[in-house]
Amino acid sequence: MAPAWAQRQMTVTGKITDKQSGRGLPYVSVALYSAADSTLINGVLADDQGDFRFEKLAVAGYYLEMQLMGYHNARMALPAFPDGTSTMALPPVAMLADERLLNAVDVKGNRESVESQIDRQVYRAGQFLGSQGGTAIDVLRNTASVTVNSEGDITLRGSTGFLVLVNGKPVQTEPSVILSQIPANSIEHIEVITSPSARYDPDGKSGIINITTKVAGRDSQSLVLNIQGGVPSIKTYHNLKAPQRFGADAAWGLKAGKWEVNVSGNYQRNDIAGRRTGDVNTTLGDIFTSFPSDGERSLKRYNYTTRASVTFTADPFHVLSAGLYKGYRFQSRRADLVYHNSKTNIETGANVGAITYFNSNVAQKSNDVTLGNLDYTHRFANQSELVLSGLIESAKLDGLTTNINLAEPDRDRTLQHSRNPSENPLNAYRVQGDYSVPIGKGKLETGYQYRNQVQKGIFQYLDQNPESGEFVLVPQFSSRTRVENHIHSVYGQYGGKAGKWAYSGGLRYEYATRRFEAAGTGPRKLELSNFFPSAQLQYQPGHGWSVKAGYTRRVQRSTTNELNPFPEREHSETLESGDPDILPEFIGQAEVGAAKEFEKGSAFLTAYHQRIKNVVNRVNSVYNDSIINRIYTNAGRAISWGMEAGSTVNLAKWWQLYAGANVYRYKIEGGLFRNTVDVNTSSLVYSINANTTFRLTHAWQVQWAINYLSKRVTAQGEDSRFVNPSLSVKKTFLKGKLAATLQWQSMDFGLLDANQQRITTWGKEFYTTTNYIQETDIFLINLSYNLNQLTKKAKLPASEFGDREF
Repeated sequence: MAPAWAQRQMTVTGKITDKQSGRGLPYVSVALYSAADSTLINGVLADDQGDFRFEKLAVAGYYLEMQLMGYHNARMALPAFPDGTSTMALPPVAMLADERLLNAVDVKGNRESVESQIDRQVYRAGQFLGSQGGTAIDVLRNTASVTVNSEGDITLRGSTGFLVLVNGKPVQTEPSVILSQIPANSIEHIEVITSPSARYDPDGKSGIINITTKVAGRDSQSLVLNIQGGVPSIKTYHNLKAPQRFGADAAWGLKAGKWEVNVSGNYQRNDIAGRRTGDVNTTLGDIFTSFPSDGERSLKRYNYTTRASVTFTADPFHVLSAGLYKGYRFQSRRADLVYHNSKTNIETGANVGAITYFNSNVAQKSNDVTLGNLDYTHRFANQSELVLSGLIESAKLDGLTTNINLAEPDRDRTLQHSRNPSENPLNAYRVQGDYSVPIGKGKLETGYQYRNQVQKGIFQYLDQNPESGEFVLVPQFSSRTRVENHIHSVYGQYGGKAGKWAYSGGLRYEYATRRFEAAGTGPRKLELSNFFPSAQLQYQPGHGWSVKAGYTRRVQRSTTNELNPFPEREHSETLESGDPDILPEFIGQAEVGAAKEFEKGSAFLTAYHQRIKNVVNRVNSVYNDSIINRIYTNAGRAISWGMEAGSTVNLAKWWQLYAGANVYRYKIEGGLFRNTVDVNTSSLVYSINANTTFRLTHAWQVQWAINYLSKRVTAQGEDSRFVNPSLSVKKTFLKGKLAATLQWQSMDFGLLDANQQRITTWGKEFYTTTNYIQETDIFLINLSYNLNQLTKKAKLPASEFGDREF
């Protein structure tokens, strides 16, 4: 018969409090472990007062672990059970708030804009006043590694290829599209991951950008409202219509008991006026053709999105979450240009033809995406964790390019009228399972993932019959396409800490198939079997110093635009087409760096090296004497050596300076058009993103910022420098709950040539140069109201595949 003490069952009660305020912390996860072998015995959630209770416990040794988002984990060993009683009341357990997750509004004084970690740099979105009321792109343009040029192209360490995560969930889309749909006001921070581990998708040749959004604090509701409006344009460039700029976004969150609910939505209209001036010439035989142009180039663009997510934590061992996303984006680019076309005989110098005409080219794109995701997390008794997740998406991608040539100067006679309608619906899904288990001083992570994507396209070229007025299909420029991608991947990774060292190493294997079909051509199949290793190492010697090194291998997959061989009439002087045999790019990237935290700020410096195989470029060839054909093609190999640095310095209690810079040498070696044209170009490129903030009073802030991108070499030419300064003035009211910000974007007043960039290309038979002049001196007013500040991240879904083809 067992002794009496072994049969006795105990009840343990306790309370969790906030260390600073002493108040009870609601809904803390409390786990009870055996002291003998760390086996998980039971788990509960504290109630709304922070009280918890364990019943029917055998007399033995135990310890507790407490977890709550926004607080450091706490651990407590249970004392020996007293004799003669069946109940033991524990002293209160105080948990310390994690200062890194505090909202910027709740902090007095200046905080650093950037934090260095083993594989990434973390930027606080709230530090960049000029981005408020804008989108994630406006936040990103302030980071050391990222640049945004006049056309809105985003590059990370000089490359447009990178993977976007939203709250850690991968988004296989065109980065500029998804980033333009996320309101800057909803972002907690942005992580620029330049040395990703094996558990991440290998997509994106320069790394990963992770957007972390805000949610409500524990046991509370929250509401954030933002509205923005723009004053009339100072300079209209004689555009057909005046630009409109206004928007609003709202986010509501509830976190109580076992439930967490987040809903957000936004609408943004952000037109921009502008013009372009260019010159193109071709040489075919003994005829030299020149067709300079000048006129309007403006953008009408708007988007709206709604997102919702719900998470149910049944107990510390079972968590279920679901999300729904609906997003729509529209953009219309208008180019109304006057062309002066002339032909000259090279041998005789005689003018053999000339015409002046007006070309109106309007390119419209829309993207309507609906998707849902479901995730389940199970925690086991040995502290291991299994996460199962799935995502399904349906996207409707449509386009229409209208091209009209009219006789000058009266514009009463149509010379040509064509239309390029396109439909490109996409259906995709992904399923994956991830398992992690503590082993020794680290954690082993493994997982499997399957991705499926099917995209059908209908691309038409319609030319108007001048006699009947009917539009007739031109088979030469029309096509039906189908692209299928199937990707299976498995990975294993181990990481941990030992003293002053942190380390991680892993390997990902991927088997991928791609099948491309176009009407009138045979199917093109591509099978790929690749390993993607990764390794990260960090050492912290003390006194605020840390040094790190990392390596990762990545892939940049081809889009439908890059694959489709049938030309699309971009505008009067260009056609654009792809290559059905184009190969994905494979990238090896290594980096070493150091970071230092000091009394008045911090600084980091990272050197990196990148080698790209099968580098893809959009290059030009001559289609006929007045049309250039832009073609996506592999251009051999690219190599870059670079260095990036950033620093935040509090020069005084009221004055903070932040600066980030990136400099790299980029070289392309290889050949174009099946090696018929040799390529061997290189250049030194640098960018600077900086701002200085003056806190005039507790409620008043002024921030001046500048983004500068130097001239850079491309496969067939060069892009000029690009500069974009801005000024923001912010005033808070109602103890920080209400804020008004006046923004002066693209400061110029005719002095700096801001917000414009010249793109030039040349070859044996052609030369093109175009100066894109975007609107400057834009003034916006942003109002923001916060009821119960949002903090930390919400698992709101984001488009997985569809926006990439936008």
